[in-house]
Amino acid sequence: MPIELRSKIWLEIDGETVFGSGRRALLEEIDRRGSINKAAKAIHISFRKALSYIQSMELRLGKKLVIRQAGGINGGGARLTDEAQSLLNQYRQLEKGVQETLDRKFIKVFHNQGD
Repeated sequence: MPIELRSKIWLEIDGETVFGSGRRALLEEIDRRGSINKAAKAIHISFRKALSYIQSMELRLGKKLVIRQAGGINGGGARLTDEAQSLLNQYRQLEKGVQETLDRKFIKVFHNQGD
């Protein structure tokens, strides 16, 4: 069985998680679906947990990430702010760069041993 490399990165402020792959997925789904509730269901977390993630990210970063509109005749909705879009893009670039570096190192260490 071949060995596979797995890694996880996340961002912290003062030891508290601010952003990682789960929160990235939440923001991506909010952007895609226009709804926190639908996004939460898509990534298999509760609406309450999704709100908690959003609130903690916004508090720790000091930026509004999601603009929420309460339901009503036209229904509610949510959309990402420009700051959230920027954070997503930066995180994706970081993930890609880290993965590329890890892949190169993994190949060097595990595949150049002359089995």
